[in-house]
Amino acid sequence: MKKKYRFFLNPYRNMAFTKCPKCDGKTKVRKFCLMIHCGPPKPRPGQRIQLLSLNKSCKFCPYCELIIAKKAELEEVLQPMFSQMGIPFSAENYFVMGTMSREDWKQNQKEPLEIKEAIKRIAVFRDVWDFEVRPAGWYFEDEN
Repeated sequence: MKKKYRFFLNPYRNMAFTKCPKCDGKTKVRKFCLMIHCGPPKPRPGQRIQLLSLNKSCKFCPYCELIIAKKAELEEVLQPMFSQMGIPFSAENYFVMGTMSREDWKQNQKEPLEIKEAIKRIAVFRDVWDFEVRPAGWYFEDEN
């Protein structure tokens, strides 16, 4: 399975990450075909795996190859889709597993791929990062 990009699901509503939280370089806005696993993280035996492809604008640091997707925006789109699929929506019932090439995504929109074929075409994330934001302000020297 090929690995590509790093990923950060931004939980902060008021943080846009115009600068990369890792290298401090300017981020760009790019569209990515995100592949999302829908349903419980450990499906029961016989339970069908649900994959969802979503063409989404995200912040992107080309130097770190880091994709930053806003959690609130993602969940706003996912919630109605989950109800349509009959899956209860919660933050534990989905995870973004990787990306798909634009060509494969377009082909999947015209004629849905078999689940095994779709999984073969996914580029999973190299790493999933998490960042804690420290609000700007005055702090004592001994505080981290």
